[in-house]
Amino acid sequence: MGINSERDIEANMQIGPTDQGMVRIFIESLGVEVPMDFEPEEAEEIAEEILAAAAAARVVK
Repeated sequence: MGINSERDIEANMQIGPTDQGMVRIFIESLGVEVPMDFEPEEAEEIAEEILAAAAAARVVK
């Protein structure tokens, strides 16, 4: 499965700070929970990558 492979799977995603000063991205789907913790600087880098991907996706449309 690659980035361009479509799947008909529903998932829930939550993003927020933890009590340990980390940023957590929490994904749940089909009974599987995936918590991913990042240092604030890493979270900012991820946010920049998401923004860049959104800008690139706009060009494709």
